[in-house]
Amino acid sequence: MRDYTALQVLWFVLIGVLWAGYFVLEGFDFGVGMLLRVLGRDRAERRALIHTIGPVWDGNEVWLIVAGGATFAAFPQWYATLFSGFYIALFLVLLALIARGVAFEFWGKDERSAWTSTWEWAITIGSFLAALLWGVAWANIIRGVPIDGKGNADGSLTTLLNPYAILGGLTTVLLFLSLGAIFLTLRTKGELVERARRIARTVAPAAALVGIAFVAWTIVDQPHQSGVEIAVSALAIVALALSALAQLRYRDGAAFALGACAIVALVAMFFVDLFPHTMVSTTDPAYSLTLNASASSHYTLTVMTIVAVILLPVVLAYQAWTYWVFRRRIGPEDFGEHVRNPLDLLAGRGSGDAPAL
Repeated sequence: MRDYTALQVLWFVLIGVLWAGYFVLEGFDFGVGMLLRVLGRDRAERRALIHTIGPVWDGNEVWLIVAGGATFAAFPQWYATLFSGFYIALFLVLLALIARGVAFEFWGKDERSAWTSTWEWAITIGSFLAALLWGVAWANIIRGVPIDGKGNADGSLTTLLNPYAILGGLTTVLLFLSLGAIFLTLRTKGELVERARRIARTVAPAAALVGIAFVAWTIVDQPHQSGVEIAVSALAIVALALSALAQLRYRDGAAFALGACAIVALVAMFFVDLFPHTMVSTTDPAYSLTLNASASSHYTLTVMTIVAVILLPVVLAYQAWTYWVFRRRIGPEDFGEHVRNPLDLLAGRGSGDAPAL
């Protein structure tokens, strides 16, 4: 007899969708952040790079907030065990995200090179750490962590830094770096496009190779996989390979779409591999948390479903509209004396001959 209900499965899937959306959307702006000091050779170019994600990066982080909130509300035991075992890692992620957010706001407040350089490095390092630690965390979630009979995860940061998890972290870093470079080929113009394309052509094949190695290790490490797990893993491998191939052939749009599909397939692999558990115990399989053991009451899940059906389409429509409004390509020449924020670009107030801010 199944030890879960339809609503529990629904919210498990919805949380997976939220994580997939977060990894795709925040993934490319992590990539842009990591490339800020590499691609941007002067203040105007780095300002252009920041403005490619400036109007959307905070909206992308909402996916993480909603994923965390949904986990807390729908599966409180999962949330509690996750934070007990990953407290230090998640604290470091939080610090990295805070550093990025502050840096985006403070970067343009002073024109001194020491000031801007400090915040640029905050964006770069914060983006790298968050990308690395998310991969490490999710690799450990599907591999399993020490959980006792009371549902408490007992482990340290060094426990989480095992070879499989490090490969998972390297996979997310390279995937996000590749997606960020490809994104910049679609959102910048002039010399920035060519530089971004050269980096994408180098990083995309490396991301594909490392990602395929990680998927293969996951398949080998989970010998009793179902047909669905094998299919999702195969889809991730194919999408990774095709994304790299498309980038090598200068198909930027196709490479971005396939890279996003690879990330979605990777997250789907995580959740399919976990099901019907939410946390896997390496201490004793009997201590692993199941959907039913982790879930809130049926009434709570019902109310959450009604709210999601009403509000989710509104949120998705708003975010899609945001991307549509700020779709135009930008370059350093767009930042003249009148440009203070992304809305000035929409109003066409830039001046290619004026000094950049």
